[in-house]
Amino acid sequence: MAFEMQVVSNTPLVGEEDLDVVAKKFFEQIGYLSKGADPTIPYKIFADFFLKHPSRAWFVDEIAAQLKTSKPTVYRHLNKLKGFDILEEIQVFDETTQQNKKAYRMRYGNFQKAWNFVEAHLKVAIENYGKTVEHIQKLLEKQKRGV
Repeated sequence: MAFEMQVVSNTPLVGEEDLDVVAKKFFEQIGYLSKGADPTIPYKIFADFFLKHPSRAWFVDEIAAQLKTSKPTVYRHLNKLKGFDILEEIQVFDETTQQNKKAYRMRYGNFQKAWNFVEAHLKVAIENYGKTVEHIQKLLEKQKRGV
């Protein structure tokens, strides 16, 4: 899955003391919550399951059941979080089915550590943009010379 994130320079949200206010605004800033769309389900998936229980692995069906929503809806939002590389997909033994099942948890069981992984991806993405810009400039100069 490709790394994808909205990047905009914003003032740090350090003056606000309400976790939900800060988290919702942050999730909007990075493109996880869509402006104008109902943020209830995607916010609850990340905040109630992964932020509040970062080391626990969650099955899609248990998230869907607790939120009273469909598994495709849960997968849609999990895929966005996986696109940021904040979550990791693991295999966990399910006592109910007696089989290994796919589950998701916060990378490293810690939001700040998971974010370090995101920053590494951002650095690579910016470096790749820089290489493309450099290549475009070289092509422009080559074209000017008529080569």
